[in-house]
Amino acid sequence: MGARRGRVAVTISIPPTVAKEYDRIARATAKNRSELFREMFDAYRRARGEEAFNELQRYGSRKARERGVRTERDVERLVFEDR
Repeated sequence: MGARRGRVAVTISIPPTVAKEYDRIARATAKNRSELFREMFDAYRRARGEEAFNELQRYGSRKARERGVRTERDVERLVFEDR
């Protein structure tokens, strides 16, 4: 049979002090190494998504300021000015 339950084993290298802390956290949270890694990876992925969203907001705000958009009325003006 192939990989168990559709999972793929991944090997990583970390310093011994990090490995000790990783195992300590796993024990403290009653998770095995794989569960802890999946949880950490999911948190990282969510953080990256939030970071990308925030960057888009900053970009949009910058472009709005460049075009003099400060209020909803300014937005309406831009939306309807070429119609």
